Amino acid sequence: MRRILILIFVIFVIAVLCTAATGWWIHSELRTPYYGAEEPETFVEIIPDTSSGGIASLLVRHRILRHRLPFLIYARLTHSSRRLQAGEYRFASPMSPIQIVQRLLRGDVYFQSITIPEGLDSREVIERLIKNGLGKKADFERVMARTEWIRDLAPAARNLEGFLFPDTFRFRRKVLPEEIVKTMVNQFRIQWAKLLATHPLPEGWDVTRIVTLASIIEKEAGAAEERPLVASVLVNRLRRGIPLAVDPTIIYALKLSSRFDGNLRKSDLSLNSPYNTYLRAGLPPGPIANPGIDSLTAALVPARSSYVYYVSKNDGTHQFSKDYQSHLNAVAKYQKTLTRRRTGS
Repeated sequence: MRRILILIFVIFVIAVLCTAATGWWIHSELRTPYYGAEEPETFVEIIPDTSSGGIASLLVRHRILRHRLPFLIYARLTHSSRRLQAGEYRFASPMSPIQIVQRLLRGDVYFQSITIPEGLDSREVIERLIKNGLGKKADFERVMARTEWIRDLAPAARNLEGFLFPDTFRFRRKVLPEEIVKTMVNQFRIQWAKLLATHPLPEGWDVTRIVTLASIIEKEAGAAEERPLVASVLVNRLRRGIPLAVDPTIIYALKLSSRFDGNLRKSDLSLNSPYNTYLRAGLPPGPIANPGIDSLTAALVPARSSYVYYVSKNDGTHQFSKDYQSHLNAVAKYQKTLTRRRTGS
């Protein structure tokens, strides 16, 4: 009987020691960062309804976790097992099981941030998206023809030029080109609706004409505070039937035919194109870039002025004039070495 009691005591002591050792091991593992993947960054996609055990196995397989048990115990003790969020996660540095569980609880999934600045045309937008690894040129060019996304706004639009709202976007790594472009179009729709709520369309104008005017303002006005004045010049010229005579529309035409090399020559001003606003009065057939909110606002609410000319002061601002002689004087003052005609000259 004594031997049995001693054996039971020994087994009890061993069990206590093993439990203590296991507890110490789990406690240590929970707080020990680990990253065993060979690559500097690893992407792990957790599909919806994956169990905590399945997630743990996936993370061990990708060598993000060293062991399953500490992760599972912590998830169970914190009642987190059913609240771990699906999505693609990026791992690039050691993390402890506690940190990983907390990250999955937050749903801190991987998104790539990309900023599309104001004034890029659709080709330049595509180039930026491709450069950031978000798709292929042919796929984006195909999507740019999805005019059904703006048919209610611009029934005659031939592509999405002008309707890709410039902003900072966050996309999943495996996002499709359709989703990227539609996100930009939807952002335009949101911002446009907000604008119209306070600035109704002027009489005789539609969405396409406003966006086209705004795209020219975007390319012409470097200083945001000057955009309403630039808009007033362009609107005044339209009302009087004077050609807008702006270089960016010709540059856009040259880009469409892959003929623009970064320089605009005097001979280009005679280009036979509906976008040649030196030879043709009125607006070009459509937007030449994707304008931001300031240029759209300026197009909707131009400043009230009698100006019909402006010339660059070479510091990002312009000298505005009401008559041709004043404009010539401004050109002589600010553009002494002018080698090509500027707006209105």
